[in-house]
Amino acid sequence: MPITVGHDTARTRKTLTVGAQSVAYYSIAAAEAAGLGNFARLPAALKAVLENMLRFEDGKTVTTDDIKAFSDWAANGGRANRELAYRPARVLMQDFTGVPAVVDLAAMRDGIKALGGDAQQINPLNPVDLVIDHSVMIDEFGNPRAFQMNVDREYERNMERYQFLKWGQGAFNNFRVVPPGTGICHQVNLEYLAQTVWTDEDQNGETVAYPDTLVGTDSHTTMVNGAAVLGWGVGGIEAEAAMLGQPISMLIPEVVGFELTGAMVEGTTGTDLVLKVVEMLRKKGVVGKFVEFYGAGLDHLPLADRATIANMAPEYGATCGFFPVDGETLRYLEQTGRDKDRIALVEAYAKENGLWRGPDYAPVYSDTLTLDMGTIVPAISGPKRPQDYVTLDHAADSFFKVVAEYRGEDESSSARDMAAEGPAPDTIVDPRKTGTVDGEDYKLRDGSVVIASITSCTNTSNPYVMIGAGLVAKKAHELGLNRKPWVKTSLAPGSQVVTEYLNASGLQEHLDAIGFNLVGYGCTTCIGNSGPLQPEISKSIADNDLVAVSVLSGNRNFEGRISPDVRANYLASPPLVVAYALAGDMNIDIANDPIGQTPDGKDVYLKDIWPTQKEIAEIVERTVTREAFQSKYADVFKGDEKWQAVETSGGETYDWPPQSTYVRNPPYFQGMSAEPGRIADINDARPLAILGDMVTTDHISPAGSFKPDTPAGKYLVERQVTPRDFNSYGSRRGNHEVMMRGTFANIRIKNEMLDGVEGGYTKGPDGEQTSIFDAAMAYQAQGAPLVVFGGEQYGAGSSRDWAAKGTALLGVKAVIAESFERIHRSNLVGMGVIPFEFTGGDTRKTLGLTGDERVTIKGLAEVTPQQEVPCTITRADGTSQEITLKCRIDTAIEKEYVEHGGVLHYVLRNLAKSA
Repeated sequence: MPITVGHDTARTRKTLTVGAQSVAYYSIAAAEAAGLGNFARLPAALKAVLENMLRFEDGKTVTTDDIKAFSDWAANGGRANRELAYRPARVLMQDFTGVPAVVDLAAMRDGIKALGGDAQQINPLNPVDLVIDHSVMIDEFGNPRAFQMNVDREYERNMERYQFLKWGQGAFNNFRVVPPGTGICHQVNLEYLAQTVWTDEDQNGETVAYPDTLVGTDSHTTMVNGAAVLGWGVGGIEAEAAMLGQPISMLIPEVVGFELTGAMVEGTTGTDLVLKVVEMLRKKGVVGKFVEFYGAGLDHLPLADRATIANMAPEYGATCGFFPVDGETLRYLEQTGRDKDRIALVEAYAKENGLWRGPDYAPVYSDTLTLDMGTIVPAISGPKRPQDYVTLDHAADSFFKVVAEYRGEDESSSARDMAAEGPAPDTIVDPRKTGTVDGEDYKLRDGSVVIASITSCTNTSNPYVMIGAGLVAKKAHELGLNRKPWVKTSLAPGSQVVTEYLNASGLQEHLDAIGFNLVGYGCTTCIGNSGPLQPEISKSIADNDLVAVSVLSGNRNFEGRISPDVRANYLASPPLVVAYALAGDMNIDIANDPIGQTPDGKDVYLKDIWPTQKEIAEIVERTVTREAFQSKYADVFKGDEKWQAVETSGGETYDWPPQSTYVRNPPYFQGMSAEPGRIADINDARPLAILGDMVTTDHISPAGSFKPDTPAGKYLVERQVTPRDFNSYGSRRGNHEVMMRGTFANIRIKNEMLDGVEGGYTKGPDGEQTSIFDAAMAYQAQGAPLVVFGGEQYGAGSSRDWAAKGTALLGVKAVIAESFERIHRSNLVGMGVIPFEFTGGDTRKTLGLTGDERVTIKGLAEVTPQQEVPCTITRADGTSQEITLKCRIDTAIEKEYVEHGGVLHYVLRNLAKSA
């Protein structure tokens, strides 16, 4: 579908000839020559946004003043308060977030017909790729049958969803689906979909080149910034608006420059580097900002390591972590099979339009920080946040403190002072517990590693750490070591190319030998699809209240995310995941102490099985080839026989199966009027939950497995779904009935309205403890609006739109917190829920909130972006207190979204009017 460029762009439109290619482009240098400002020292990440303004300048949505603001940004030290209408080139989705997005599009087709419009008006205007990668679960592991059995189970569980996605693929224009078993969306994007410089025809039929940009419905969309593709995660709601042609409203961001110097030293990995970067940037504070990496260190940093750093931008809080185009970018495009003419265009375009990082690259940044990569040491992060950085030689000591804190014991002891089963020193009470396992000849204890998983987009896209893991397995296997019998091991690569080079190098057979058999291609343990533990192990953990451990090569380790049986979760490089599977215990100092013994009783240390950088590089050079990428991506949209056999019905609107428990017609557009209203004041709202700091979208949005006695479980049991077939919350995101019942239902969430209670509970209208869902329904029956209170960084983590959708469907009109993470704040606005921030030092704690209050917020009909408004809190004894809140409706267009009831309502009404 042609792109529609602006009408005031002739002064900046130029022609670029590369070999036999001749393309139009929008020149930043020409904008300077036209007197629009000085842009030479803008960071490359910001030049990509500036080019977007030049291309879509029309005097209305994008104006000359928008372009000049970038010059002001540079002149003002990297700051400018300017709202922009930004249009990314394309949209990326995964199936957990993609299914509800397609559900919404299908519902919008019904809705626009009800308003007198044409169903064909609801079609993506920008290219959309949906990769099915979130549905595979590790039911089977540690044997050659694991992959096929997990795939078979995946199709058995998810056939309704796959039939629906196949319908969408046929019903919507500009929409492609990458079938199950292909890989993780970010790795498929990095290795195949992304082009660094995109080309398309404009409305006049001319080919235009411009920076490859995107938004994605997964927070780790940022990974592709490692290949100089500007992209970040948004909620599904915002992505749907973008694919329907609605620009993304954004402020010109600050750009923090992160200088990398030196080079990685022997024994360290890109994972060790990114965990340090996460720690540093979280301390720096980069929420809502771009981070751009620069410096001489990039000359020694392969693109795979860059992608690892870019991937974890949500973990350090930034909108994105961008790497400019340079020689390494071109090398990677060549290696991964990109067209030779495209690579030549990338180089010529980047140099011509100021996106190239050469020796003289020295942009203006809003702020900077520096890291010498030569100082990086092996590390892990945990037990519950990615920024909880721990050097490997302090991991055991740190874990002992975790257990001591959990049990309220003295934290002063060193774990190394205590024998594994021996008596503790007289002055120290060892808080660690043990537990027998029925039918087994071993015991578990606090610190037993029960999950060791090489998983997720973050590291399985990186051949250096994957080959490293294979070499650790090889050396361990050859010495006679094996995983401990209580460790559930798994290998879930991000693409089929990984299997290609692990097989070609002969390393997969050694990974298999110690239990790291292929279990599937997709997101598994990292998103909670770790599958069940052996029942006897699960029972031992529960019966003895053990602090069991998982170690995974992922990006997320929030509470309750990985497994309901595991309290402490650690992020580590793939080679360290293998090492911890061999050791089987977080109490062991694997940096210094033996991790196992040979069959003849000889101690084996980590240094005995750790590969050298030279060993890794030689195998990468030999086995990671252009031909492998071209072969594996030749038929990427075709899928296997199972996908080809999925049957679906046609039609421009969806025939919603009444018996489906996976896909339901949502209520958002039912009975919608043709015109919006004004924002209503919030009167006498009741608190539904009072939550603490760093409440993540994992806490808010339904994720992982759930039990029959939960509201969601009861709903399915009533519809004759057995617990074995519950699947996960993520797989049921197309059913609002399940999802609203699971909102705020995380097993580790703590509602401060209740004392010492974990899980999705609150006080109902009668003051008694009940589930969040049941309380919300009771309040809705009374016509009472609801509010939620929170602390700092409310909504951190994944870009889960259901964290906002579920909040809205429960009847919550406002969320009042100390601060918000970027994506979730935007999602709340997109669903018509107003975010407010405390001011003047007020917090839920200083106000002494108990949940028995009533909350009134006035003046909302005339509210302006980021305006302060009065809020009256009336307590149970009748006394009241007025405080001031900052309304986090940040832009004028966001106010319109809330007036309409959400961004999709806004788009739907406008499309109906245009008809």
